[in-house]
Amino acid sequence: MSWTQCYQTLTRCFPNLVVWGLVGAIATLNFIFISPALADNYNKESLIDVDWSGRVLTDSSFTKANLRSSNLSHTDLRGVSFFGANLEDVNLEGANLSFATLDSARLVGANLTNAILEGAFAFNAKFDGAILDGADFTDVLLRQDTQDKLCELATGTNPVTGRETRDTLGCF
Repeated sequence: MSWTQCYQTLTRCFPNLVVWGLVGAIATLNFIFISPALADNYNKESLIDVDWSGRVLTDSSFTKANLRSSNLSHTDLRGVSFFGANLEDVNLEGANLSFATLDSARLVGANLTNAILEGAFAFNAKFDGAILDGADFTDVLLRQDTQDKLCELATGTNPVTGRETRDTLGCF
């Protein structure tokens, strides 16, 4: 039996089988080729002193995760949720945190040198002792008292965006 005859027999006797077979094949191909772009979930994980440097973690979730002393330098963290996460002493140098959720995150002692936080939500974040040299806080939602404290520490110009840290914080 030729391929054509086999196909004609299948479509005549089992028309739904061919359709569902194609749907399954397409779904499988979508999973194989698209799934790497799917976000990862690290919620409530203990990820102390982990090296994430240089990785693409866009849209992942680290809600209430413990990332103390981890290396997230030069990492693509756009749209990532760090809600309530412990980012104490984390290296975020050169990281892109655009549109990330940092609300209630603890960034005490974090290195934010040349990080981009544009559009991030960090209303209740703690930045005590953080290094801000060259960080871009354009359109970041912060509490006024936090913004005032950050203005005392703000220095430098972000090498990617060309914006001065003090200007992006609205320091006067």
